[in-house]
Amino acid sequence: MAALAGCAAHPDPIVDTKGVDAERLAQDWEECEAYTEQIRISQGVAKGSAVGAAVGAAAGAIHGDTGEGAATGALLGGTRSGLQADRDKQKVFKRCLRGRGYRVLN
Repeated sequence: MAALAGCAAHPDPIVDTKGVDAERLAQDWEECEAYTEQIRISQGVAKGSAVGAAVGAAAGAIHGDTGEGAATGALLGGTRSGLQADRDKQKVFKRCLRGRGYRVLN
């Protein structure tokens, strides 16, 4: 679920293409996109879920339902971590394009 939310939240950068060589942009786009693959959303989701489950279980123990607390914590932690990883991917992609001289509008 978090991975799907992360993908849905990943809008492509909008680049001002006035005076831009389309072939060069396509090549730079691919190279910059490759950098974003170094950010592993699934690993972030797994870690966030594990931490969330532990925190949720502790909170659930106070209220008498450790299992429900752990499940809720895992869902929230995984989702939050997945969305953060997606934001990081967007930042890396846009910084890469800007670093190559493109005017990114969003």
